[in-house]
Amino acid sequence: MSIATIVVMNITAVVSLRFLPSEAEYGLGAIFYFALAAVVFLVPMSLVAAELATTYPEKGGVFRWVSEAYGPRWGFLAMSMLWIEVIPYFPTVLTFGAVSIAFMDPHISMAETIAANKWYITGFVLVVYWLSVLIALRGVGIFARVSKWCGIVGTIIPAGVVVILGFAYLFFSGKPPLIELSWGALLPDFTNFGNVVLAASIFLAYAGMEMNAVHVKDMDNPTKKYPIAITIASLGTVAIFLLSTLGIAFIVPKQDINLTQSLLLAYDLLFRWIDADWLGSVLAVMLAFGVLGGVVTWIAGPNTGMLAVAKAGYLPRWFQKTNRFGMGSRLMIVQAVIVSILSITFVIMPSVQAAFQILSQLTVILYLVMYMLMFASGIRLRQTQPARPRPYRVPAMYLWAALGFLGSLLAFALSFVPPVQISIGSPESYVMYLVVLVVIFVAIPLIIFAMRKPEWRDPDSDFEPFTWEKEKTQSQPGAQKPAATDPQS
Repeated sequence: MSIATIVVMNITAVVSLRFLPSEAEYGLGAIFYFALAAVVFLVPMSLVAAELATTYPEKGGVFRWVSEAYGPRWGFLAMSMLWIEVIPYFPTVLTFGAVSIAFMDPHISMAETIAANKWYITGFVLVVYWLSVLIALRGVGIFARVSKWCGIVGTIIPAGVVVILGFAYLFFSGKPPLIELSWGALLPDFTNFGNVVLAASIFLAYAGMEMNAVHVKDMDNPTKKYPIAITIASLGTVAIFLLSTLGIAFIVPKQDINLTQSLLLAYDLLFRWIDADWLGSVLAVMLAFGVLGGVVTWIAGPNTGMLAVAKAGYLPRWFQKTNRFGMGSRLMIVQAVIVSILSITFVIMPSVQAAFQILSQLTVILYLVMYMLMFASGIRLRQTQPARPRPYRVPAMYLWAALGFLGSLLAFALSFVPPVQISIGSPESYVMYLVVLVVIFVAIPLIIFAMRKPEWRDPDSDFEPFTWEKEKTQSQPGAQKPAATDPQS
């Protein structure tokens, strides 16, 4: 693969426009947060994942990486976090799709009313999500056909539109921008701790670039070319997020910024400025198309990884059932039921914004648990398996992995702080709701691991033994080769 191919794949995998309104709250201060998150999270995550993916090319992904470092208990927790974090992700991303569909109505006031209706949002999330599950159960063929066009039509083109028109408005409209343009505005207001909470969502916006790290082995001279590709992809990702965020901030008053509606409002205002109001409905459909296609893809990905881990002996045989398309049907159904329960949050929370925020933060927290385990594994494996061949070796691994771990830990802590910009009801209830959900979701995989039984392992599983299992066998002459990831290991 060429540098350009890796760059495009990474940008498409990471960029999602639904994060823009939350950062538009900060005006020019968003530059500080985007840059900080890139240095302490995006670049470290990309580099560390690249080394781990090429050093351990066997099946398993993050489960194998963490298990090689700390044993299968923590590897199972990391894989479970990857499977679980998409559960609160689905309602939030589908909320964005629901709002997009609402803004097909040319009457903005009516569209805003529909988009703020909790029953409409809940119904849309449930119907479209279950439809996506039914599509995902049909197999992986559909994902290859739609992923490329979903990324182009639903993300790249809309991002380009808001950047071009937003900056054109700034320079040619003759009206002052609605944010302060000064050097002092580059630093956010740190006097109120609650003001920095929404910035933690940038870490989730940057998440996902590790998915393409496996392709490092397909590059010619990866030691030289992959850092170049990652640098370009990181700068491109930051540029898209930052410029699109500023495009919204230029035209939407700060006091009117809404986590679910502001992007659509910005499009309508910009299209009205160029006397092309009808384009608002077109962009609304394009955004919804990107969201819906992405949901189908994300349903299949983590479930495929979890199915391989389940068959290796870490989930009961009941969860390992596949349909005639080879998809883990029961895993998907269980996940869908949990998503449906969480979607009720939209009805019981004070507003759609509040539900959107708490589910977004829950996604961030669970995903960061996995990333902290990944960064810690990168450091430990350099110490415990120094002789392992590394086709791509991260320069200054300890520095990058430590930076990524500390950045993830900081974002993890900030995610529990109630934001001051959003009406969330009782701050105590907000924190308690998050804490309880995190404890439950972290405890479940640990309990399942403690209850594992040898008969859970599928005898047809092709999961290869870990390095330390192979070494243990080799050190015992005459011993039989251990079963791959024996649950009793």
